[in-house]
Amino acid sequence: MQVNGSVIAVTGGASGLGLATAQRLVDAGAKVALVDLPGSNGETAAKELGENAIFTPGDVTDENSFGDALDAAEQMGPLEGLIHCAGSGRRLRLLDKDGNPGSLADFEFVIRLNLVGSFNALRLGAARMAKHEPIGGERGAIVMTASVAAFEGQIGQIPYTASKAGIVGMTLTAARDLASKGIRVCSIAPGIMDTPLLGRLREDVRQSLAVSVPNPQRLGTPDEFAQLATQILENAYLNGETIRLDGALRMAPR
Repeated sequence: MQVNGSVIAVTGGASGLGLATAQRLVDAGAKVALVDLPGSNGETAAKELGENAIFTPGDVTDENSFGDALDAAEQMGPLEGLIHCAGSGRRLRLLDKDGNPGSLADFEFVIRLNLVGSFNALRLGAARMAKHEPIGGERGAIVMTASVAAFEGQIGQIPYTASKAGIVGMTLTAARDLASKGIRVCSIAPGIMDTPLLGRLREDVRQSLAVSVPNPQRLGTPDEFAQLATQILENAYLNGETIRLDGALRMAPR
């Protein structure tokens, strides 16, 4: 895919990995739609990114809301790329300290946001890409966000690990499913990234996380995620793959 001039939607685009990805795409000449919740910082973020960015509010867990956001993105032109960064996690133990079972509601919340949201990104994004004529043999590409927790989930990450492992599991199947439409699918599995969420931690905690990474011994930057996402869009032979972005990190049990 030629990023320059393409219309690309970025979910979770108002902050963190999504915003960094949107910035890199705009710098590369893309027209970018920031898809995020109505109460997010999306409007301000889009204005700061300049005339090639718009904010299209939507909830990735809601078919109508998300669909409307993607339709709004296509006001700029045919949708060719979708970088799906929206997601979250909640700490949950199978049993609490008193031996009571963990919250099913909390588990379902994370599964719905991370896994169902990713399924919506695949099917709703692909439905729009498939309507357009192929360019250079392809109609588009979708990049989802998994996590190293999909492979080495830590204690307390049951819902997060389950949802991210589901994304890894969907990646190759989705790529095969959409091959006849000329649409590629890959996922990125980030390690410990220096997002606003980690920015709330004490400096000593941040440092302990940084030294757990073999090389380079630091937190990953959102722009490094954005760089890889952009390269996946540009490289037409990357398909069906989940790529770890973690500095050779392998997570400990806790």
